[in-house]
Amino acid sequence: MALSSRQAFSHPGLDAPLWALGLMSGTSLDGIDAALVRTDGERVLDLGPALTVPYDGDLRARLRAALGRSPADQEAGLPALVRDLTERHAQAARRLLAASPFHPGVIGFHGQTLFHAPDEGITVQIGDGALLAALTGVAVVNDFRSADVAAGGQGAPLAPAWHQALAASLPGPVAVLNIGGVANVTWIAGASAPGTPPLAFDTGPGNALIDDWVRGRLGLPHDAGGRLGAAGRVDGVALAALMDHPYFDRRPPKSLDRDAFSLDPVASLTDADGAATLVAFTSAAVAAARRWMPAPPARWLVCGGGRHNASLMARLGQDLAVPVEPVETVGWQGDALEAQAFAFLAVRALRGLPLSWPSTTGVPAPLSGGRYWPADGPLSGPGTTTRPR
Repeated sequence: MALSSRQAFSHPGLDAPLWALGLMSGTSLDGIDAALVRTDGERVLDLGPALTVPYDGDLRARLRAALGRSPADQEAGLPALVRDLTERHAQAARRLLAASPFHPGVIGFHGQTLFHAPDEGITVQIGDGALLAALTGVAVVNDFRSADVAAGGQGAPLAPAWHQALAASLPGPVAVLNIGGVANVTWIAGASAPGTPPLAFDTGPGNALIDDWVRGRLGLPHDAGGRLGAAGRVDGVALAALMDHPYFDRRPPKSLDRDAFSLDPVASLTDADGAATLVAFTSAAVAAARRWMPAPPARWLVCGGGRHNASLMARLGQDLAVPVEPVETVGWQGDALEAQAFAFLAVRALRGLPLSWPSTTGVPAPLSGGRYWPADGPLSGPGTTTRPR
């Protein structure tokens, strides 16, 4: 039986660790990340294999056409899009499990964000949890954000619990910067101040504007390696116009929709100069985020697709003036990090543990969430053990 996303739920007897599979499809519309994690919802006990399955061109185009539109504005074709998206996620899950000796007790299914307006009390992630459970034979937790938004929170970011668990032994303070379509940061006090709640919020644009610029000008999905941006010059007037946005003066917690910013200030620039200016915009927004942190981070660990943009990473190093490194530097799996986060959050949801805090989403009190969809067989069965192949 599915429980309301606004109703906390937990399953007694889940104190024992179990394997969980996380599925994440971000606002960059690259595809589906899948990863396995063994956890009790508090500790990181083992990291299993992970993979990425790119969206095919047709599905990506259909998702892009649905972005930024409220549920009332969606066309009649939305149910077919939800079904097709869910089936692709089931295929990704089966592909990962076919190559793994570990069988999950639960799947954390983020779904695809189409619309995010928390100040209006709305967040939309499509994906059919019941269908995914039926297609995979594994219990599913999805709809992670609705309870937070319903309680007055921003509904994002949700990965800070995972970042803090991973960074438990690192000296701090440290910032974990995720650069997807939107960029978000988790500030973590680190091992020197255990138990300090993380602070998290969206810093501003991530890859979305750069991707949209390159797609519109050159017909390419992204600026591979940041080469176009590296060839251009930053236009100071355009950058100042981009930074003149009220979002940057809002105190966190706060979050953004993918399409919160416009390309208009760079419309008259050359392809390369526009790309360079948008790179500078993403970086300047990250640098501006330091004003809200309890103490300046001693290092920044970067995950998400943006860490592959050499121009962006160089600009971040220049603007932040402290080490800026991909998360692989500390042994984390950068391409799998968000999928791992939703595996971890699914277990926390099953145990009734908080997914968000006042310092991460602005929710009034620590809050669990998610919606549970059972599958055949006991939840605590194969998910607690490794399955020989």
